[in-house]
Amino acid sequence: MTLHFPMNSNYPNYQANEITLMSTPERVNANPNFTGRGVTMAFVDSGFSNHPDLTGRIKLHVDASAEDMPETPQVVETNMMSWHGQMTSVIAAGDGYSSDGRFRGIASDAELVLVKVSTPSFRIKERDILRGLQWLYDNHRKHNIRIVNISVGGDWHTIDPTNPLHILVRRLVNEGLIVCIAAGNRGMDRLVPPASAPEAITVGGYVDHNTSDMNAWTLYHHNHGKVYGGKHKPDIIAPAQWVASPLLPDSETETEIQYLARLLTAQSEDDMREIITEGQEALNLSDEEIETINQDLYDKLQNHIYHHKVIAPNYQHVDGTSVASPIVASVAAQLLEINPTLSPSDIQRILSDSAEQTDRFAPHLQGAGFLQAGRAIEMVLQTA
Repeated sequence: MTLHFPMNSNYPNYQANEITLMSTPERVNANPNFTGRGVTMAFVDSGFSNHPDLTGRIKLHVDASAEDMPETPQVVETNMMSWHGQMTSVIAAGDGYSSDGRFRGIASDAELVLVKVSTPSFRIKERDILRGLQWLYDNHRKHNIRIVNISVGGDWHTIDPTNPLHILVRRLVNEGLIVCIAAGNRGMDRLVPPASAPEAITVGGYVDHNTSDMNAWTLYHHNHGKVYGGKHKPDIIAPAQWVASPLLPDSETETEIQYLARLLTAQSEDDMREIITEGQEALNLSDEEIETINQDLYDKLQNHIYHHKVIAPNYQHVDGTSVASPIVASVAAQLLEINPTLSPSDIQRILSDSAEQTDRFAPHLQGAGFLQAGRAIEMVLQTA
């Protein structure tokens, strides 16, 4: 029996004993000199955590899951719904502390307001999103919020301009907030509020296959469609697969993945035995399974690495327009850092004019095209 060491992660262009997954700034050619400093971003999501990559920059956490909406300086409680909002906020604005700077977000100096909209029964309905957006409308001036990322969606497809979520997005944009919203991931020719609000920057996705070669990029299966007023969505597309995201601290998944990540550096059966003996409980292995290092055990653990999308001890790769939208929002934070007077329409125009379309995708599926962060920065610098 010959087992191959070390084991492999399942992202494209993986190289053994090395983390070769591109960071978000690398994927969109972001200018590292601008980090969203002085800009406050709000995230409306299922829940959040006080992740180490956000330390010192959470201005406020708002629990909008019920009518009383308590406001606290930090996240008070984490649960199974916290991971998604942690993902969006850290991808956009994490400082890379947990990865020694490798997986830093583009807006790594931005300050954050985190608005939780999941219910105690772990659901997200339109009324919950509406409650969170209403809080933002009522309080954005107090906290100087300039950007809102929404990576959750409503209940039903509609192009009714009087839908309450459409109305609130319109009001937020009219107040000067840049609103970025995930298009959804089902590949359908329809959008649900708030992604169907014409005034928002609705973000679809592309798959770069962990390479900077644009000829290799493919389209993600995001939702799309025509909204009221005749506008087609999405407005722009951004990376939506193979994106590095941190694990939820102190979760069972975190402990398991940390052991699995160690297997990515194991060089021999002896190394593997040491790791699985120490991590037997976290890896959910029986005494019988760890008694002998064999192909079945090797394959089981390799499949767990693939299932959890393991990159490193504190990171996994993730996908979805929930990922793509905060990347666009983080670039908007860079633009506002350079010129705080930019309006939502200015930001949307700059992002659109700097994006790159391809004739390999239908126009209505890509909007302005691939997000080009560095090019957007250059456009603003030239007029500053």
